[in-house]
Amino acid sequence: MAMLWKFMRVAKYSKTALSREVKVRGTPIRSRHSSSRSVPSDFATNTPSSNAVELFGKAYPRDDYSNVTEKILSKVGKNLHNKKHHPLWLIKEQVKDHFYKQYTGRFGTPLFSVYDGLSPVVTVQQNFDSLLIPQDHASRKKEDNYYLNRDHMLRAHTSAHQWDLIHSGLDAFLAVGDVYRRDTIDNTHYPVFHQMEGVRLFSRHELFCNVKDGEDFQLFEQGHRTAHKQESHTMEAVRLVEFNLKQVLTKLMTHIFGDGLQVRWVDCYFPFTHPSFEMEINFQGEWLEVLGCGVMEQQLVNSAGAQDKIGWAFGLGLERLAMILYDIPDIRLFWSEDEHFLKQFIVPHICQKIKFQPLSKYPPLINDISFWLPSETYSKNDFYDLARTIGGDLIEKVVLLDEFIHPKTKKVSHCYRITYRHPERTLTQDEVHAIHQAIEESAVRELGVEGRF
Repeated sequence: MAMLWKFMRVAKYSKTALSREVKVRGTPIRSRHSSSRSVPSDFATNTPSSNAVELFGKAYPRDDYSNVTEKILSKVGKNLHNKKHHPLWLIKEQVKDHFYKQYTGRFGTPLFSVYDGLSPVVTVQQNFDSLLIPQDHASRKKEDNYYLNRDHMLRAHTSAHQWDLIHSGLDAFLAVGDVYRRDTIDNTHYPVFHQMEGVRLFSRHELFCNVKDGEDFQLFEQGHRTAHKQESHTMEAVRLVEFNLKQVLTKLMTHIFGDGLQVRWVDCYFPFTHPSFEMEINFQGEWLEVLGCGVMEQQLVNSAGAQDKIGWAFGLGLERLAMILYDIPDIRLFWSEDEHFLKQFIVPHICQKIKFQPLSKYPPLINDISFWLPSETYSKNDFYDLARTIGGDLIEKVVLLDEFIHPKTKKVSHCYRITYRHPERTLTQDEVHAIHQAIEESAVRELGVEGRF
C-alpha cells in the first residue's frame, strides 16, 4: 500500500543524454509463490538517440510525459531486496519468515504467497486507476513520478500490483519491490527505494468463525459512510478486520524489534483504504513512523472479482526499517558496493542482531546555487532530479535555503544549498567544482532558469 503522498561518477546532463535509448537484455519475470528471481540489469547505453525507451525487451515511445532519466534507469533491475546478505534482503527475509511461520493454512502450508520479482514497469492504470485514485489527485503529477510515457511508468508503490494479484484469485500475499518517486534530497530520501505490500481478504466464515453467534453477523449492509467504516461494510466486520490488521502488524514489529516494543496508531487517509492508520513505534525513546495500513476500499476488492470478501492492506518501506534496526545513518549506503559496508551484514542467521559500524565520516563540501525561476511551471523536483543526474550519490543533501520575490518584476529567485559528501572517500574541491558548474550550466539549459552565479 502506498504511503501518504506528501510525501558514480559525474555524468553530463543534456537533452541528447536523456533521449538516448536504454536497453535491457531479458524479459519480465512472471510472479510465482515465493519467487526470488531478479530482473536483469545489464544495460547497454551506447545506442544512438531514439524516440523510445526499451526495457525488458519492450519499447516505450516517448511523449510529452516522458521524464525518466538514465541515472534512474541504471537502477532498474538492481533488486537490492533479492541480493543475499544485503540489509534490505535481511529485512525482507525476516518479514517473510515471520509470515510463513505465523500464518498457515489448513494443511500447514504458508497462508501468504510472496512475490518479489514483479517488473517495476507498470501502466498508469495499474499504478493509479485500479486503486481508485482520482484523475486530478496530486499523486499523479509528473513532478512526483517517473513516466516512460502517458501510459507507462516506473511504479511509485507496490500497491500497483494489488488489483492484479487479487484478480488472480489470491486472498493473502506479500509483494516486494523497488519503487520510484521524484523527491527531495537528504539522508532519508532517495528516488529509488523498496516497499513491501501486504494484503489479506476474509470471507464471512473466516472473519466470524471464532465469534460467539458469528453466524448472525454479515460483512455488508446498505449503510452510510462514516469516519469509521465504508458505506458497504457492517461495523462488526470493520472492527474485526481492523483488530486483525493491528494484531498482525504489532506481532510483526515485535518480531523484528523485540519484546517490550511500544506501538501507537495514528488516524490518517489513504486514497484506497478506509479507515486507515499509520503505525508508529517507540525506538530508543523516539516515536518513528514505520508503515501505513487500512481496511481496503470495497470497490477495489469488488472490481478485482472478490465481491464476497473484505480485507486489509499495509505498506512498509524496507529502507525505513533497516535504517532503524541496524542504525544506518544515510540511505545512499544501501547502494554502496564497498565491502566494508556489505560484509557487516554477512551473518549466519537472518534475525541476528547487527549494529552498523559507520565508515569514516568524510568531510562535506558545501556550495550554493541561485537562479531566477522561468515560470509558474517550475518544480523543485525538476532541480533535485537534475542535481541527482549529474552529481549522483556524491550529493548528500539539497536544501532550499531562500526564496525571494523581486518587489518590482515579481520574478522569483531560489537559492539552494548543496552538500557534497562521498560515503567512502574524501572529495576534492576540484571535482566538486566541476560537478557544481555542470549543475549550473544544465539548470540554465534544461530548466530555463536565469543564473545568479
